Amino acid sequence: MMTGLIDTLWPYAAMVAMAFTAGTLLPLSSEVALAAAITSTAASSPGLVAAATIGNVVGSAFNWWAGRYARQLEGRRWFPIRQAEIDAAAARYHRFGAWSLLFSWLPFVGDPLTFVAGVLRVPLAVFLPLVTIGRLVRYVVVAAAV
Repeated sequence: MMTGLIDTLWPYAAMVAMAFTAGTLLPLSSEVALAAAITSTAASSPGLVAAATIGNVVGSAFNWWAGRYARQLEGRRWFPIRQAEIDAAAARYHRFGAWSLLFSWLPFVGDPLTFVAGVLRVPLAVFLPLVTIGRLVRYVVVAAAV
């Protein structure tokens, strides 16, 4: 009984974990993982899209939290985002406002943007819906393409 449940849930749990990691500042591709999971498992595509969205949004929220509370670590050699990236993301945010968070899924600029949202103290109530919409739409497009 328990083995059957684990076999059923593992693709979703793995997708949440991969998407969370990709949603942080680490350079990973959750789109490739989602496409692979859709084509190689019996898990439902809508379930995998939901799992990817949840994991990726929580990873982005981690970036927001890190930006909000870890700014004093900025400038250290091991810090994952360079000052130039922070400045560029802040400029984009200031130019387009909170709506720029709809594009936080974009490679190279999205994760620093979620970090900068924390630095700029964007309210979580504004941050979460916009990031969720952007990332959900991206995963729906990936799933439809597979």
